[in-house]
Amino acid sequence: RGQGEAYLDTMLSAEEIARYHEDGYLFKRQMFDAEECAVLFDAAKSDREMKEHAVNRNDASGGVTKLSVWNHPVDDVYGMFSRSEMLTGCAEQLLDGEVYHYHSKIMLKEPLVGGAWEWHQDYGYWYMNGCLFPDMGTAFIAIDRCDEENGCLEVIRGSNRLGRIEHGRVGGQTGAEESRIDEVLKVLPVDRAVLDPGDVLFFHSNLLHKSNSNDSSRRRWAFLCAYNRASNNPVIEHHHPQYTPLKKVPNNAIRECTNYTEMEGKEFLDPKNDKTSDGKK
Repeated sequence: RGQGEAYLDTMLSAEEIARYHEDGYLFKRQMFDAEECAVLFDAAKSDREMKEHAVNRNDASGGVTKLSVWNHPVDDVYGMFSRSEMLTGCAEQLLDGEVYHYHSKIMLKEPLVGGAWEWHQDYGYWYMNGCLFPDMGTAFIAIDRCDEENGCLEVIRGSNRLGRIEHGRVGGQTGAEESRIDEVLKVLPVDRAVLDPGDVLFFHSNLLHKSNSNDSSRRRWAFLCAYNRASNNPVIEHHHPQYTPLKKVPNNAIRECTNYTEMEGKEFLDPKNDKTSDGKK
């Protein structure tokens, strides 16, 4: 894509922005093409050091999801995605202002063993990090097809407008208060986020979401980039960054990047330093 096309790629319509605020999420189908998806898959497949930093998140049934979380986007493939004009432009439109990279993660739900996550809001955790406003969101990029069989995300449409719900221990995880979820499910619908490789789901930090276990013979790998509005600088120093200016790159930097192994400056999350949750998604 050229520079003019890059600008157009980041433009969301007024209708799309309104839908995001009403529903709490927005699909952007085939935001990344086959060549860009191949670059991301190759990075995830070949990055041994990334996998060495992965931690296991167990569900109540013994299912396991591998999760690797880091704070700063560097000059590798993952950084080109999270800093691209395409993603950051959408994030800034949806959050209505300058954003910075809060953290990224690779999530690996392997065939037959990939675990489940309870209903939760990301702001249920991020509130505890000193983020005063829920002016935060996530871009969920599908590396593999995500569907009901391999444990795709499920979202409660419109739940972003409920405000923050209390979170506590739920089935061995940190999740939203079960009695409140029971009532919410009586009045709001559940949608499945069925995604093909290259599709992106943008969702608000107060959107209630969960995922079931991967009982299929197929992987469910995904790359997630979380953004915080610059004006929402956390008032508590914690395990994710304070405001750090985001160095954007043109979209074609993704295709041109050959750096699959840059680790310096990434600042991987040590689970012992995460006081707010036992995992997400």
